[in-house]
This record gives sequence, structure tokens and C-alpha cells, in this order.
Amino acid sequence: MLPERKRKQRPETPAEPQVDPHRQQTISDVLATSQTKAASAHNKRAKTTESPAAPSQQNPPLTRKDMFVFNSNNNNNNNNMPPTNVVDLTSSPAASPSPRRPAQPRKPLYDSSTGTKKIFVKNFRTTKKDPTPTLNAIREKLDLAIARMFVAKKNDITLPKEESYQGIMNLCRYGFADELEEWFKNKTKTFLDQEMKRAITKKTAGQPSRVVLQTTVEAWNAWKESVFNIKSIFMYLNGHLKRKQAPQIEDICKDLFKTIILDTPEFKRGSVDGACELVQDARSGTVTEGNLDLFSGAVTLFHETGTYSKVFEPRFLELSQQWVQQHADACAAKMTLEEYVHECHNLLEKESDRCKLYNMPASTQRDLTALLEHHLIERQENTLTSQPGLGLLLDKNAVENIHALYTILQRRGSAAKLKAGFGKWINETGTKIVFDQKEIDSMVVRLLTLKKQLDYVWRRAFEGNDVLGHVLRDEFASFINKSEKTDAAWGTDNSKPGEMIAKYVDMLLRGGSKVIPSALSGVGSKKVDAEEDEEEEVDEDKEVDNQLDQVLDIFRFLHGKAVFEAFYKKDLARRLLMGRSASQHAEKSMLQRLNTECGAGFTQNLEQMFKDIELGKEEMASYDNILAERSEQSQVQLDVKVLSAAAWPTYEESPIIIPADVKNAEDKFEAYYKSKHSGRRLEWKHKLAQCIIKADFPLGKKEVVVSSFQAVILLHFNNVPDGEKVSYEQLKIVTGLPENELNRTLQSLACAKTRPLNKHPKSRDVSPTDSFSLNLDFQDKKIRIKINQIQLKETPQENKETHERVAQDRDFETQAAIVRIMKSRKKIGHASLVAEVIEATRKRGVLSVAAIKKTVDKLIEKDYMERTEEGMYEYVA
Repeated sequence: MLPERKRKQRPETPAEPQVDPHRQQTISDVLATSQTKAASAHNKRAKTTESPAAPSQQNPPLTRKDMFVFNSNNNNNNNNMPPTNVVDLTSSPAASPSPRRPAQPRKPLYDSSTGTKKIFVKNFRTTKKDPTPTLNAIREKLDLAIARMFVAKKNDITLPKEESYQGIMNLCRYGFADELEEWFKNKTKTFLDQEMKRAITKKTAGQPSRVVLQTTVEAWNAWKESVFNIKSIFMYLNGHLKRKQAPQIEDICKDLFKTIILDTPEFKRGSVDGACELVQDARSGTVTEGNLDLFSGAVTLFHETGTYSKVFEPRFLELSQQWVQQHADACAAKMTLEEYVHECHNLLEKESDRCKLYNMPASTQRDLTALLEHHLIERQENTLTSQPGLGLLLDKNAVENIHALYTILQRRGSAAKLKAGFGKWINETGTKIVFDQKEIDSMVVRLLTLKKQLDYVWRRAFEGNDVLGHVLRDEFASFINKSEKTDAAWGTDNSKPGEMIAKYVDMLLRGGSKVIPSALSGVGSKKVDAEEDEEEEVDEDKEVDNQLDQVLDIFRFLHGKAVFEAFYKKDLARRLLMGRSASQHAEKSMLQRLNTECGAGFTQNLEQMFKDIELGKEEMASYDNILAERSEQSQVQLDVKVLSAAAWPTYEESPIIIPADVKNAEDKFEAYYKSKHSGRRLEWKHKLAQCIIKADFPLGKKEVVVSSFQAVILLHFNNVPDGEKVSYEQLKIVTGLPENELNRTLQSLACAKTRPLNKHPKSRDVSPTDSFSLNLDFQDKKIRIKINQIQLKETPQENKETHERVAQDRDFETQAAIVRIMKSRKKIGHASLVAEVIEATRKRGVLSVAAIKKTVDKLIEKDYMERTEEGMYEYVA
């Protein structure tokens, strides 16, 4: 029932009805009082004529037209119709009108944002008709219409929406807007409390939380539909509410639903827990389409009623934290690192997608992500960054999985903590390669493969992280400079990687791109033309340059370059003297790289070696011209390379009996050279010489390229009948070779793949009891045959001598450094002396403390320094 609007009572009006003060007034009472006052006031102003014969009549029945038409006191009759009391706004006043102003554009009488505007007519007087019956009729029909709309029966409404809207508009115009608002609130409260709440309680009694949630969501959806219908007829009242800045009809309905239904403890708890259970089902994988729709409806309900951030979100995050903590601990305990990282990525992605799919606020997604990252990453940081797990991924070269691990840790800024495990794996793996005696020949290839793998992991998986990049370089330099006295280094502590890098470079420069290992030849060897789809060969020099660049990458990590320098210089001499370089461009390119890396002092002797070869060619050209002028011819064509002893490696002279023809040619050249360069002395090094012998075998003529030792042995068989055997001892006498060199040479001639000699008996090793004969069945497809590979192979004795010479030079350098330090400091402690010696000799390699102490003891014995009573070292002048 509509509440009454209170008005002041006028006691002097006799016709005013008496009202019981203890009874609540209705709209009828209020309207009756208003009509009495209006009639009394009108009788005082208007002139009326009473008709005593007029009988009293009852009010005729209210029609639809009367419901919305309010008559005035105008008695003008038109078309012989009875007076209708209609106000004529189009009539003009009796007085002459004033001149009209220019017409202005007319504003609309109604604006939805501000409501209707009042129109004032000057000197307009009417007599109002009692509106009580009309308003009572409106109230009764609105009562029924609202009741139907509350239950969303929009097709069973007695009063059409247009008429309901007109009725509410008239109530507002008569000043009953506030009372109408209060009536609507009471009506809504009654329905929600007595109808909807009771129905929900009955349906959810004893049911699980999910049923409570579903019932509440269904009730909210039905209520929204009802509110939509109700709002359409209360638009006029909404304008009034807006003007006074009060909640509008839709807000009133939403607030009342929240207060009466959703704020009920059992409904609130059941709805929130039910929504959280749906999320838990989705996380466990037992999700259905109906559950997804229900959760979507629940989130919409919490958003629209304003309970999301205050009620649902805290509970949702609390339960999520409990679940993810247990889930993270369980996964970390039973999963491998690879599986755990994959699970973390999937979980974070799914939770983020759920927040976006169901329109959950950014605050929820942010807080949920934060707690997920805390429990999945921060609490499991030791598991994620431990060396065993990361080491397994690095062993398998699982770059994508390593990148997934890196991105997971990077979310919390913990990616740099991988450096401990990453560095430990590099050090352990590299140390195994360096000290692996069984695979020592493939050391450089394995190191280059490791470096290539680590560089790719750093760029792709670690996204070029600076901290991890420094770890890679530091650990690589650490293990590659480790030294220990092993059999491979002949009891010295020389760096074995330095020797093997020099030999690998020698292999590249001798063989070119053909000898590049398949593990390293994938990059830059060939290009694929996308248009022609043809493979195009790349320049061999460019391919060799690419490989030299890779070798230089690990060469830079060597602290001491002395071992590399010794072996590289020795191998370079062999290549230059025997003409075995695959490319002069590659040789000079490598020399330029060493100059850039180590300075001009490092390459000074190497550059002199190239100059000696060029000067030797000029010298031989001059000698040949002189022989041509003298018309001197010889069966032996001599090619002599004059070398400066200081720049080239030192070679021990091996005794050998040179054939007479060769000896005569050597004597002629020596006489020519001494006549041209007075004061110089020539020493013939036959060990590195090579010869081209024209051989006439029974199956064809061949040109055989052999070493000088091989040539001496083969030339001896010119005086031996075909098929006759020559004993080992006889060959030893006629050649004059030492036993070790004779064994090597005979083995290369009679036991290798190309055998111009036969060995009796046949075996792989040469012994003093063996005999040899010319191989009359020797044949080969090539005209020129090279069998001088023996000169390119380094003997164990030569390797040992090189290591010992490097160790001896290092010892002398250390002694000189200590003497210089003592001479400048005069007196110094042991720790300070060791530190300064290490710093002074760092360029040649880091010395061990034990080696420095041993050198100090030597200098004390030589009286260069002495120990004082305070435990200091003092220089002895």
C-alpha cells in the first residue's frame, strides 16, 4: 500500500475529517484531506449558484479516459457537448498583445536526464477535481503489476507498461514521488524477504555449496530480468531520484538483493565456497561445460552486486594459496627439473587465461600470479637452480627446456642464481675433457663443440644474460688453464690444451677444409639458394678462416702461450720447409690473428720464418742463373733453403751417409754461398729435407716424393739385383742412420699403405733380424706418389724434448722474475712474494704456489736471497 504524504492540518476548516492518530494514514486519507481543503478554498473564492432541487448523485464508474484527464472549471461548450472543464491554452487574453519577439527555437518539454519542466500560465485559475479516486485506482493496479513483475511474469501483467508509466508520472506530478519511492522499497523488501529468500532457503537446505551457488545465481538472473521490466515503468521516478542525487530504481533493487539475499551468512559462505570449488575442479582436471558456465555466472554476480573484492577475492586467494603450496611441494618432490618447469609454465598460463576468460579484475590476476610465483619459484629456488638438475639439461643440450627454466626464474628476478650450477657444470665437463688421456687427440674438437654448445645456450636459452656470460668465460678459462704433472706432459706441469690447439691449427693449415671434423663443419660450409634451390660451395679459404676463428676463441682463454708458441713454431717450420701448407692465405691470416691477440713480439720469429723462405727462393734463382751461365749441368737438381738459426726451431743433427752425387751438389752450393756471403757458416739439416726420385719399376715409371732418409735407402737398391734381399744390419751400415731413425724409415717404406720395399718376414714392426727387397709388383694409379708422411709425424722423443724445453724456459723466467722483485724490494714476506711473482709471469701462464716455492729454494741455494729470523726473504747483494 502506498504510504501517505503528511500535510499540515487546518483546525478552522469545519469540513476536515477526523483521523485516528493511532491509525496509519493511507494515500486515500491523504488525498481525501487534500480534496476537502481544495474545495473549501475554492468556495471562498468562486461565485456559485445553489440549486436546492438538485438531487444528490453518486460518482459514475472510473473509466480509462478519466484516469488520466483532470477537469478544470471552464464551462465553454463546443459542438453542443456538455461542459468538460478543459483548459484552453490556445485562447488569447482580452487585452491587446504586446509586439512579439523573434521566434526562438523551442526546447523539449521533457528531458530524460532532468525530468519534466513545469509550465506556468499567468492569471490561470482552475478548480481542481478530487484526484483521490484516480490515485487509488493507480495504486491498486500498480500493486498488481509490480507483484507480477517481481516474479518476471511480464506476459501476465494486468496494466500495460504505458499506462503504468503514466500513472507513476501523475503520482510524481502530484508530489508523491518520495512516498512512491518508499512504497517501492517496502514492496521490494517484502518480496525479497518473504518470497525469494524463503524459496532459496527451502531449495538449498542441507545442500552442498555448489547447489547454494547455482540457486543464488539463478535467483540473481531472474531478479535482473524483473528489475529490467520494473525499471521501464519507473523511468519518470528515476528522473526525480536523479535530481535529488538518490539511488535509482536499479541501484535500489541491487542493494536490496545484496542486503537481504547475498549478505545472508549461509548464502554468502555457500556462494563463495561453491565458486572456489569450481576453480579447484578446473585445476584438478575434472571440469565440465556446466561448471564453467556456473563459474562465469558467479563472477558476474559478485561483480554486479559489489561483493567481488570484499568477499570473493580474499577467499579465492586464500584457498588458492593453500592449494598451490601443496601442489608445488608435491611436484618438486616427484618430478624431474624438466617436468617441474613445464608444470610451472602450464599452471601460470592456465591461471592467467582463467582470469582473462571470466573477466576477473587485474588486481586478482596480479595477486594470484604473485602467490603462484612465490610458491612455485621462490620457495623451490634451490630445486630450480641446483647443479644436478641443470646439469642433466645441459648434458642433453635441451636448450628449449633450459630457456623455460630461465624464463621461470626471470619472473622473480632470480635467473642470475643459475650461475653456480652453470659454472660448476662447465668446470667439471671441461676438466674431464682436458685430462681425458684416452681421447687426448680429440681434445680440441671436443672443446670447440663444448664452446659452441655453451655459446648457443647463452644466447638462446639465457637470452644473453651478462652475469651468466661472465660465468661462462671465467669457468672456461679456469679449467682450460688447469695443469698437473701427467704422463701426457712428460712429468711437467705444462698446459696440454696449448699443445693440442697448436696441433689442431697445424692440421687445418696442412689439410684445409677437407680435414675439418664433421661436428664443426655445419656452419658456413654451404649455402642454400632459396630461389634456385641449389647447393653452392663456399670458398675453402673462407671455411678455414671460420674454423680458425673458432680455435682462436678457446686460444684466448690460455693464460700461458709458451706451450702453444713452441709447438706452433715447430709445426710451421715443417709446413714451410716441405711445402705442405694448404693455403698461403690461411697461413698469413693465422699469423695476423696471433699478432692481434699476442702482440708483435709473439710473432716476430714467425714472421722471420716466412721471410727466410722468400729469401731462399731468391737465392736459388740467383744460383740457377749462375749455373746456366757456366753451362754446368748435374743429375741432381738442388733446392736449398737458407734459414736464420735464431728464428727457427733447433734441430739435432742426425748422422747420415749422403750419396756422392748429392754430396757434390751440396759442396758446389756451399762454395757459391760462402763466396757471396763472407763470414757465414752453413749447417746442413738433412733430417727435414725431401727428395723427388724418378723410379723405374717393372710395372711402370713413377716419381716418388720421399724424405732424405728414405731416399738414401731407396738409392741403395740401385746396386742390388732384382729379388735379392738386403739385411737390416747392412742397411744400417750403408746409410749411417741411428737405429731409431732407421726403424722409422724402413717401417714407412715396407709396412705402410704404399710399399716400394718388401719386408721379410712380414709384420708391422721392424726388427734387426729383418731383411728387405725391392717390391717388383709395386704399382699405383698416380704418376707422382708421396710417401714422406713420416716427416710430418712427431715422434714421442720430439714431443718430450719440446715439453722439457718449455718447462726449462719457464723455470728460468720464474727465477728472473723473483730476482727482479727481490732486487727492488730488498725484503719481502712469502705471501707477498708469491703474489707478485704470479702477477709478473701471468702472461706466460699462472704458476702454482708449489712451483714458486721450489724456485725460491733454488735461488736460496745459489745465494741470491736468504731467509731471515722473522720469516722474511732478504735479497743478497
